[in-house]
Amino acid sequence: MTSAAAPARHVVEQACSTVGLDSGGAEPLRLAENQIWRLPGRRVIVRVAPEGQSAAAAREVRVARWLARKGIAAVRVIDVEQPVQAAGRPVTFWVDLPPREHGSVEDIARLLAQLHSLPLPDIDLGYLDPFVRVGERLQAATTIRDDDRKWLYGLHRDLAAAWAERPAGLPDRTVHGDAWPGNIVRTVEGVLMMDLERFSVGPPEWDLVSTAVRARTTGAVSEHEYAQFCATYGYDVTEWEGYRVLAGARELRMATYAAQYAADNEEWISQAQHRIDCLRGRSGPRPWSWRGIL
Repeated sequence: MTSAAAPARHVVEQACSTVGLDSGGAEPLRLAENQIWRLPGRRVIVRVAPEGQSAAAAREVRVARWLARKGIAAVRVIDVEQPVQAAGRPVTFWVDLPPREHGSVEDIARLLAQLHSLPLPDIDLGYLDPFVRVGERLQAATTIRDDDRKWLYGLHRDLAAAWAERPAGLPDRTVHGDAWPGNIVRTVEGVLMMDLERFSVGPPEWDLVSTAVRARTTGAVSEHEYAQFCATYGYDVTEWEGYRVLAGARELRMATYAAQYAADNEEWISQAQHRIDCLRGRSGPRPWSWRGIL
């Protein structure tokens, strides 16, 4: 057991006891901001969120139940009263998935079209904040230079102002908030949505921008794949006059995410700096080659 896993194991044991689950043999799958544990043989995933995230955890459970009622393929919560509090941290319980792989651009477009076609739910989702945790990530980014940090703070301010004055677009809908292939996955049971943490009400363009940025900014999606994405969804967000504002916000999120994790893992320092250099015009025009941060 790693030192990072040890404190959370106590949380998992306490939370499982609260809802009547046996935590024996719990396996840590991912020990990051949100810790993910599996209860072997029970098809249960235990998700331990950071302190202070109780409202977000409760909203995620409500979203999962709403999606189930609407017939949208997504991860499901198990039938216990949740979230529960354990050692000050909110804990939720989910049905474990069979082996999975990243969804295709068409998978993403198809599920997003279904989601965006729904009327707004009668649950409080809050309005989309495309800059959530950006400030905290910059504070945590101890490996970047002061001049780069100052520039990124300025970019954050400029984009936030532009977001507030963005052009009109598609009508607000329920949005996933982080619709990339790691969160729209394919299993033997079909394609489904994962990671419901960022669900909110907002412009559907925000969900579409994720794939557009992977095509136009990072080069992870080919032009042919992007054309398939647009044809499946029925709309090309890059033709909207507000695209650069939302794409800029997504790029900023991706750069600050890398910078935050570089502070704890030197393997990502060069990638974090590369992303900043690209945004600052030091690496030529888009598309750039950005490696994934795990």
